[in-house]
Amino acid sequence: MSYHISKTVDLSFQDAIERATAVLMENGFGVLTTIDVKATLKKKIDADFRPYTILGACNPKLAMGAIEAEPHVGLMLPCNVIVQEVDGKVEVSAIDPVASMQAIDNAKLVETATKVRGMLETVIKDI
Repeated sequence: MSYHISKTVDLSFQDAIERATAVLMENGFGVLTTIDVKATLKKKIDADFRPYTILGACNPKLAMGAIEAEPHVGLMLPCNVIVQEVDGKVEVSAIDPVASMQAIDNAKLVETATKVRGMLETVIKDI
């Protein structure tokens, strides 16, 4: 089982970030954090790295339900979406929450993760 849902897009890197953020919002997610990995690595360790941004996406209602079902699941939240440059192309990927939650034996959590996976599949398809 793959742990991500990915798609190469015909957009500039910055446009892909903006489109991903907009489509996440259209599908009930907010972006809580935006991490510019390239800039962070340059600043912290003076490393040159390809364009790579992590968007920390969250659907508050589903996140609350997951935390109520499994108090420690917050260790695996939010749902990360990445925009990265790969071989001169821009790729957008989302975590597959079903894959990431496999270590937790909780049927209610599996149900929530399955719902979120469907929502993230729609997000990636619509970008």
